Parts: sequence; C-alpha cells; structure tokens
Amino acid sequence: MAVQDNQPAALDPAAPMFKPNVSGRYKLDRIFAALAWGATAIAIAVLVWLILTILIDGLGSLDWQFITSFPSRKAERAGILPALVGTLWIMGVVAFVSFPLGVGAGLFLEEFAEDNWFTQLVEINISNLAGVPSIIYGLLGLAAFVRLFESVTNGRTILSGGLTLVLLILPVIIVATREAFRAVPDSLRWAGYALGATKWEVIWNHVLPSALPGIMTGMILALSRAIGETAPLIAIGAAAFIPFLPEGLQSQFTVLPIQIYNWVGRPQAEFHDIAASGIIVLMAVLLTMNGVAVYIRNRFQKTR
Repeated sequence: MAVQDNQPAALDPAAPMFKPNVSGRYKLDRIFAALAWGATAIAIAVLVWLILTILIDGLGSLDWQFITSFPSRKAERAGILPALVGTLWIMGVVAFVSFPLGVGAGLFLEEFAEDNWFTQLVEINISNLAGVPSIIYGLLGLAAFVRLFESVTNGRTILSGGLTLVLLILPVIIVATREAFRAVPDSLRWAGYALGATKWEVIWNHVLPSALPGIMTGMILALSRAIGETAPLIAIGAAAFIPFLPEGLQSQFTVLPIQIYNWVGRPQAEFHDIAASGIIVLMAVLLTMNGVAVYIRNRFQKTR
C-alpha cells in the first residue's frame, strides 16, 4: 500500500499566474476618498453659505424688542413672542408625552414581547410609519384630536398640536430605543440574573441606564424633527397670526416655523429680514434643546 504524500504539489509552470492589481486598487481607493471629501466639502460649503446669508439678513433686526413684541402688520413693529412661547409649549407637550410612550413601547417590544406574528406585524408597521409623510399625521391629528376628542383638547389648541407631533416622532423613538437595548450585551443581563435579580430589576437598574445614551440620541433626532415641522400643525389649524400669548394647553397657538413661513410669503423685503431673524431664534432654541439632551446623555455615559 502506497503511503500518501502530504507534501504540497509543485506549481505547474505552465499555469497562469494570478497578479493582483494592487496599484489599481489603491488608485480606486484614492479616487473614492477624494469624491467623498469633495461631497462633504460641498455640503459644508452650502450649509455655511445658508447660515451666513441668514445671519447677514437677520442680525440687523434681531434685538430684544423683536423677541418680546407681538406680530404686527408693520415689519418694524413685528415681534416673535407668541410664536416662541407657543413653540416652547408644544415641545414641552411633545417631550413629556413621547418619552415615556416611546421608551416604554421600545422596552416592551425588545425585552418582554414574544416573537410571534403579532409582534412582527407591529414591528413592520412601526418601521413603515417612520417614513410616512408628515402631512398624513396632520390629517390624522385633525380627525382624532381636533374633532373626535374636541371635548378633551378644545379643538385647535396646543394639546392637539403636541399630540399630533407625538404621533409623528413616536416611530423614530421606538426604533432608536430598541436599537439601544440591543446594543447592551447579554452578559450584563445574565450577571444580574445570576445574582438573583428579577427581570424587571435587571432592566431597570442595569440595562436601561446602559441603553439611555442611545435612547437620548434618538430623542434628540426626534425632537429636532418635531420643532421644525409646519405641515401637520397647519393641517390641524394652527393660527398664522396671534396677538396674544397662550395661557394653557387648551389655548390657540402658533409656532416659529409657521410665523417664519407667514413672513417669507409676504412681498415686502422688510418681512424677509425679520423672517431671517426668526430663523436665528428657531436655531437658538433647537441648539439649546439639543445641548440639554446631549448633556444628559453624556452624564449617563460617564456614570455607566
């Protein structure tokens, strides 16, 4: 019986040699990197140009009188106070309602719900709802909160607008919450179970604090989308001109995007300038809100 030879067979000198095109691959890498940097530079240049244009047009009319005054038919007397207060009211309602609902739904679907056809159907619908146009949520809010629950919301009020925007951003928060829980390693859960903790104790004391930075990132993105939405609030009947401040959840309101849209639509150049001032105020509110959320997220990251 012949003994098998474990030595590698000699290469056939007649066989074609494989020659990797290393220099060509590196060249393609450099071309792709140059295109990526070029696209990034163009996007940043356009953003800088837009911001500089807004600052040049709006800083001249941005003063304390503009922030503390009411709207007017004359541009030199017009202010943004009702829209600013209405925006703060709306975002307060959105944050207060959407955070527990979105985080609770994401927590239940990821940690407690069984993997069956019903939960899979819910997951598919949540993913689809995240891409629905915002005007559809406005029509839903008009039918549900303005008309069906008019006895509770008092019609076209802050409560109706806030709940409409809650429906808009809930899918984003739920998806971000589930991804944050999935990022927590299972070893953390098993360690808690090994020490005798219940499932809820493990989630509340260990999993949720570890996932909270990711959840707060989702909240930042969701609230940033909500503060700039105009179509849903116009659909439910938010006013474009209000000469008074809202006094509660059942008061009529306007918000900064609607007020800016109203000024931009006027032919006078003076209104275009105060619209740019309103955009600066809106960006300041957005950056302040995001800064608070980032601070809270970083606090939880340091205490993990």
